Amino acid sequence: MSDTPFGFGLPPEEPENGDEGKKKDPTGGGQGSGGPVNPFGFGPGAGGDNPFAAMFGTMNPNDLGAAFQQLGQMLSYEGGPVNWDMAKQIARQTVSQGTPDGTKDASVGPSERSAVDEALRLADLWLDGVTSLPSGSVSTVAWSRAEWVEASLPAWQKLVDPVAERVGLAMGDVLPEEMQAMAGPLIGMMRSMGGAMFGQQIGQAVGVLAGEVVGSTDIGLPLGPAGKAALLPLNVERFGKDLSVPQDEVRLYLALREAAHQRLFAHVPWLRSHLFGAVEGYARGIKVDTSKLEDVVGQFDPSQPEQLQDALQQGMFQPEDTPEQKAALARLETALALVEGWVDAVVHEAAKSRLTSADALRETMRRRRASGGPAEQTFATLIGLQLRPRRLRDASRLWASLTDARGLDGRDALWAHPDMLPTAQDLDDPDGFVHHEQLDFSELDKMLGEAAKGPQKPAEDTDDKGLAGSTETEDRKDDGKGDSDR
Repeated sequence: MSDTPFGFGLPPEEPENGDEGKKKDPTGGGQGSGGPVNPFGFGPGAGGDNPFAAMFGTMNPNDLGAAFQQLGQMLSYEGGPVNWDMAKQIARQTVSQGTPDGTKDASVGPSERSAVDEALRLADLWLDGVTSLPSGSVSTVAWSRAEWVEASLPAWQKLVDPVAERVGLAMGDVLPEEMQAMAGPLIGMMRSMGGAMFGQQIGQAVGVLAGEVVGSTDIGLPLGPAGKAALLPLNVERFGKDLSVPQDEVRLYLALREAAHQRLFAHVPWLRSHLFGAVEGYARGIKVDTSKLEDVVGQFDPSQPEQLQDALQQGMFQPEDTPEQKAALARLETALALVEGWVDAVVHEAAKSRLTSADALRETMRRRRASGGPAEQTFATLIGLQLRPRRLRDASRLWASLTDARGLDGRDALWAHPDMLPTAQDLDDPDGFVHHEQLDFSELDKMLGEAAKGPQKPAEDTDDKGLAGSTETEDRKDDGKGDSDR
């Protein structure tokens, strides 16, 4: 049976020596657990075998009073499917404990803020020459780990709530309909407990991620506020510690990636909602193993809240094997691959002639993304998505080939509408997509314009005729443009 909280497999451990901490228990338990890195902190090293140890102590009889007090707080929660107040609390506590290598969070000093601001602004200047998309950064910020937690929680809420909602709904369906009215208080209690369990999981995950991420876009999704380019100086330094690359180059390369993401999300207005919508669409296709929930409901003991946690840990979620679910996953994987591939290609073009270590930094980042770093592991655990190296590299090669074949404007114009982007099949054959004959919409525009115009009455005079013709021409342009976008 799976030991991940949602029943999905995790990507393999990263084999890179440069990120030694990823082979350790992300909650600080050291190496020796023998299992894959679990970003949610379950299992040995995460407060013992009981993930509630940090909250309830050892659960011995002497601690029952405090345990029931905490339990009462958990059961009083009446919000959405995740107790986000608890998630924030757990995340902040995890950050304060530091990372496995002993690095503690600290406030960002003036010199670090200045260095981040300078790197992000220089990165934007370099990107001007390699993309037609203008700067998307309204401001630049240097975050501590705790500040990243605060800034990213709203985005995590959008990602996780749809999945957690499936459990909340299932909790109301595990009993026969005629018994649900009688069991109302129990169902309400279970839902409150479910919100607390998810809050515990997400808080642990976000706290661990805060020790690893270097900016606001590490998983290919915008986790920070729109238009705010951000780097975490402490984690940037940790990222480059064992790379034998000057720290200034590491910072500038990561700033290029952050600034490139910001341009894409700022000037492709549909992209943010498209990605989050794809996550939600995939979550709707996840089914809950109600038989496990029935066992939990029938045996639930309020004095042992870890029972529900164990059920979540053992895996109650299974993605439905339907064409709709497979299509939703394919859309999400392809969209993320295209985003990351575009950023990879654009950043390499900007850095290759300016940074002596551009190639090495690019390969390090690719391996970090592809081999299941903490960000990818968390995302895979949350919604069952694993970014495959083949998709990322193929997407990058496709965008680079498009630059050669169509230029910057032609390449970036594909972001005008989701239907214009390459598909999963195109990623299998990037050269075929790049070199196939580009569609000429001029004749289609003309036909649509003529159809929209319809029969015309003779104009009364030359001026009116000219004005009418001008208006109809504009109508044809507008209609043609809208239909070609579709």
